[in-house]
Amino acid sequence: MKPGIQLRQSQQLSLTPQLQQAIRLLQLSQIELQIELRELAEANPLIELDSEAEEEDAPAETPASDGADGPAESPSAEAADDSEYWDENSPQVREWAQSSRGFDDDDTLDPQDAAPEGLRDHLQWQANLSGFTARESGIAAAIIDALDDDGYLREGLEPVLAALRTLSPAVTRDEAEAVRVSIQHFDPVGVASLDLGDCLDAQIEQLAPATEGRELARAIVASELDLLARRDVGKLASRFGAPEDEVIAAITLVRALDPRPGSRFEPVQAEYITPDAYAMKVGGRWRVSLSPDCQPRLAINQHYCGLIARAQRSDAAWLRGQLQEARWLMKSLEARADTLLKVATAIVRTQSAFLDYGPEAMKPLVMRELAEELGMHESTISRVTTRKYLHTPRGTFEFKHFFSSSVATEDGGSASATAIQAMIRKLVDEEDAVKPLSDQILTAELNRRGIQVARRTVAKYREQMRIPSSSERLRAR
Repeated sequence: MKPGIQLRQSQQLSLTPQLQQAIRLLQLSQIELQIELRELAEANPLIELDSEAEEEDAPAETPASDGADGPAESPSAEAADDSEYWDENSPQVREWAQSSRGFDDDDTLDPQDAAPEGLRDHLQWQANLSGFTARESGIAAAIIDALDDDGYLREGLEPVLAALRTLSPAVTRDEAEAVRVSIQHFDPVGVASLDLGDCLDAQIEQLAPATEGRELARAIVASELDLLARRDVGKLASRFGAPEDEVIAAITLVRALDPRPGSRFEPVQAEYITPDAYAMKVGGRWRVSLSPDCQPRLAINQHYCGLIARAQRSDAAWLRGQLQEARWLMKSLEARADTLLKVATAIVRTQSAFLDYGPEAMKPLVMRELAEELGMHESTISRVTTRKYLHTPRGTFEFKHFFSSSVATEDGGSASATAIQAMIRKLVDEEDAVKPLSDQILTAELNRRGIQVARRTVAKYREQMRIPSSSERLRAR
């Protein structure tokens, strides 16, 4: 082939440093943003954190219409009509803002308790002292990592074996099972169990052999959990050929056990958050305002700015570069606040029924729909809804809380998964204590209300809300 010259025309998206910075700032939480700004101010003498800014400047705010489908209205367009309702200096708004933030004026912080020990840390500490070989320690770590918050290995040993495939020679199922059984007898006894019967059996096994009802209890949990949940003494006595008083002793023994041994450990440390935006109903309309902390105040250091004209050429060039970066940063922060406000306003407008009536009125909403409405990319919506929080009269929620998939209804419409979960929770809370509702009954009731949902979907939602099965709810009572 002969060398030659060809002309080609193409389009390519280039992320400028300014755009990269704007994207980075958008995905930061409030705490991370403050840390980032302090680091930038330390590295750039032209950036000045204005911590002495006056507090009376009003935060950005915008109305969110009650369920209207149109775009959010500009604050200036309604200033004349709504000024009597949205007066930042009015006693009503000041009292609401102070109570919403949840802090006293004196900035006094209560002493915090030490971080609670998690289940996995507690088990790993015991594994380190158990005398495991290096290979067994690796298996134990994989098993402990696969446990859910109740302490169960609900997906069995398959994920554990898959995670350990890199070990040589490959870990066998018998090896993993032996380590699992050892962990079952750690504190709390019953963790790393495959199911409820396995968990209860491990706890019964730890009891002294002379314990009344011990052997019968092991036999019952191995095969007759349904009869046990119904406390059907007669059928259990017939099934095992035992006197009813012995069956009652065995049932009493089982009911004293812990069906969720890992639940007494905190799954995660409590996290304290500051809302990024506030939603308040004023004058019959939902209004959205950004937290003042969401709009950090920066200024250009005038002393260094004045040195540019008098500095030598190389120093002046460096200072001009720092000045440009400071201006970019200020514009990026303005864009971040504007995007946060637009997204928060759109969420409140869409989910105004939730704010008025509760979780059962939550509407289906996916990020793609909101992105199309606001003319943004879906990735931008994802960034701006992560670790950003909206304070409402119903509580403080992460922006992502307001997004959920849709489920078809009988009339051709749709209901959000969040609303369906709220219905399930309400049905369970109102059920007869002696006749808990099974997943099949819950499904039938939802279908009767026009929500076309399968039983497996109801079971999935119930588990996501950490609601025990009907047999476990009966036993707990």
